[in-house]
Amino acid sequence: MMTPRERWLCLFNRQKPDRVPTDYWATAEVTQRLMNDLGCPTWDALLDTLHIDAPQHLGARCTVTTHPDNPKADNWGIEHVTAEYGAGAYSEVATHPLAHVASVDEVHAFKWPNPDDHDWVDFAQQLKGVTGRRIVRCGSYEPFLLYCQLRGMELAMMDLLAEPEIADAIFDHLFDYHYHVNQRMFEMGKGVIDMTYIAEDLGSQASLLMGLKEIHRFILPRQKKLADLARQFGIHIFYHTDGAARAVIPDLINVTGIEVLNPIQWRCPGMEREGLVRDFGDRVIFHGAVDNQQTLPFGTPADVRSEVLDNIRIFRNARWICAPCHNLQPVSSTANIVALYETIWQHGALT
Repeated sequence: MMTPRERWLCLFNRQKPDRVPTDYWATAEVTQRLMNDLGCPTWDALLDTLHIDAPQHLGARCTVTTHPDNPKADNWGIEHVTAEYGAGAYSEVATHPLAHVASVDEVHAFKWPNPDDHDWVDFAQQLKGVTGRRIVRCGSYEPFLLYCQLRGMELAMMDLLAEPEIADAIFDHLFDYHYHVNQRMFEMGKGVIDMTYIAEDLGSQASLLMGLKEIHRFILPRQKKLADLARQFGIHIFYHTDGAARAVIPDLINVTGIEVLNPIQWRCPGMEREGLVRDFGDRVIFHGAVDNQQTLPFGTPADVRSEVLDNIRIFRNARWICAPCHNLQPVSSTANIVALYETIWQHGALT
């Protein structure tokens, strides 16, 4: 049998693994519940019990946790509050430190985080702890998500049309920070890091969140530079965008150079699985596609099993990693989650 890492690498190398690889995305509450319900004392034990090929994640911890102008805020100057929802909690943004900014000079005057403020000694130890059994994911770049937290979503969206100079200035600061942090991790982890995470939620439930013109102007060029950096070190590109993103997939492939497309919310317009396989099946690896807006939270184990079997059929001539299409939430039962992984284990053999 192949190791989890070998299964992922087979897909990257356009080869057929022994079985469909699997991955796992969930909130902390769901993970802890699964560990309790299935009698798994550790994270690794949970992955082994459910036969999950999830990556090993590495990252350099930031050593500065507050902003010099606001001790209540994180290193970006953003304050957070905990929002309880009954079965768990989320961290919500409470302040937008760049909401008042009206000029490029004010953007530059903001006290931006220093990319050197990371625990590089600890990161070196993480690299030494890599066993090679699981594929290694390291680094991230999702600037517009952070832009919206800094500026507020309404102003962030308006900036793209009304204040392009301010938008460029903010994007440049975000890019410079992430480029330097990722570059140092990639240099230290050369030959160990297999994959990096580049993301931007470009789709809503019905269409793109912004125009293709704005995506080409602000998003894709910087994504390409970060992806090109990763490729210099032989690192593969995992890309995440929620929602109805069909219209931008050709650009993500041709410009950014993505290799894995996540999460395949196939109920959204244009994201139908058969069409994606037809149009892009020879160019990207599909990741996700088990619906966690309807099937996993509100269906039965039989419904989950049927959807996984549908996916096996639809993706049979493509490269696919079986996973929920986003983070599993507490509303999804243990029985449904187990049905997902049991079904792909029982029926996902490829040789």
